[in-house]
Order: sequence, then structure tokens, then C-alpha cells
Amino acid sequence: MPPGVISPAAERDIESILAWTHEQFGEEGRLRYEAFVVRAILDLADNPDRSGSQRRPEIAVAARTYHLCHSRLRVSARVGRIRRPRHFLLYRRRHDGQVEIGRVLHERMDLARHLPEGFGIAEGEGGLP
Repeated sequence: MPPGVISPAAERDIESILAWTHEQFGEEGRLRYEAFVVRAILDLADNPDRSGSQRRPEIAVAARTYHLCHSRLRVSARVGRIRRPRHFLLYRRRHDGQVEIGRVLHERMDLARHLPEGFGIAEGEGGLP
């Protein structure tokens, strides 16, 4: 998996997204979307404040979101591009500088209702390791 920390909830999200993608678009589609998700996570690990990321203090103090569409053109054309990605990464930067991916959610989901346990704890209250 890419550098950074992937929460168990985000791992389950990714597995579920890839399973659905496989059912709908076959193995080739799943491999394309998998490469795409990995690219977005790598992009955030490289620069957590990259263009397209948004602070989300209404969700949690350190919470940020990044819609996968912002990494769409960064996936190799050989792998294939996703025309209309529909997912967000919900993440935060930890005290040790690593990016922690809390969830990978569909753009229509209410992010605040799907926080992983402990993710909403304010910085300085033990929420960021």
C-alpha cells in the first residue's frame, strides 16, 4: 500500500469499491480504479495540502477531503483513465507528518456520519497520534 496510514475503515471502503467496480466493469475496470485510488493516496502523501484538497472543520478539526477527480489526469494513460470518479478521500495529517486516510466515500455520502472511530477528536485531545 502507498506511504501513509490507511485506517481499517478506509481499507474496507477500498475493498468494497473495488469489488463493486469488478462486478460492474470487470477486472480491467477494477485494475484501472485501483491504480487511480493509489495515485490519489500517493498524491496526498506527497503533498497533503495539494490543489483540490479542502479543510473540513465542520466535520473534525484536522479533517480534509480530496475528491479523486483531482488526480484523474495523473494516472498513466497506459493504465486507462476514469472519466467521472465519484469518491472522496477523508484524511488528516498526523503529528508525525504522515497522512492518515480515514475513509474513502462516495461523493453523495454524508462524510460527517461516516467518520472512523477517533477521527473526530480535536487535535491536542489525543486524536492525532
